[in-house]
Amino acid sequence: MFTGIIETIGKIEDIIQENENLHFFVSSEISAELKIDQSVAHNGICLTVVAIENNVYKVTAIKETIDKTTIGNWGKGDLINLERAMKLGDRLDGHIVQGHVDQTGVCKAIIDANGSKYFTFEYDAKARNITIEKGSITVNGVSLTVVDSKENEFSLAIIPYTFENTNFKNIKVGSSVNLEFDVIGKYVNRLYDIRK
Repeated sequence: MFTGIIETIGKIEDIIQENENLHFFVSSEISAELKIDQSVAHNGICLTVVAIENNVYKVTAIKETIDKTTIGNWGKGDLINLERAMKLGDRLDGHIVQGHVDQTGVCKAIIDANGSKYFTFEYDAKARNITIEKGSITVNGVSLTVVDSKENEFSLAIIPYTFENTNFKNIKVGSSVNLEFDVIGKYVNRLYDIRK
C-alpha cells in the first residue's frame, strides 16, 4: 500500500531481458535503506526488490506488468518516481494507492498557468475506469487531484514543488504515463456494473 507521495527519483542504470522478464537496476538516494523482498512503487508500479549492491538495487517485471504499463518503454538513464510502501500508523498525505497500474494514458496538453501547470491526459474509455472532479488519481505514482473530468480524459494542476521533485518535468505532449484510478471509485463502478 502506498500514498502517492514521491520520496525520491531513481535512475535506471541497466536493463537485462531474460525470456519474457525485464530486470531493472535502479540507483537512488534510498537504495542503501531498502531490503530484499521490500515493495517499492516505480512510476506507480509496485515491484519487489530482489537484490541490492552498493547504491543499486534490482527489480523484475513480468510480462503481465510489461503489457499493462509503460515499463517496457523505459530505457537506461530514465528517471522514475520512487515511493516505499507506507508504514502502518503513518500519516496518509496522498490517498490509498495499491501500486497496481490500471492502464496507461497519454499527455494531450500542458498549459503554463503562471506559477503552476495544467496537464491533460487521455485514456482508453473501454477499460471503464472513471475520474471525478476533485477526486484522486495516480499518475506515474504521484497522488493528484482531478480538476477537470471527462469520459476518457482528465486534467490536473501541478504545483511547482511536484513539478520539480517528480518526473513530471520530463512529461511532454505525447508522453505515455501509468494511471492508477481511485480504488474506492473502482469498487463503486464495479458494484454499479453488477447491479445493472
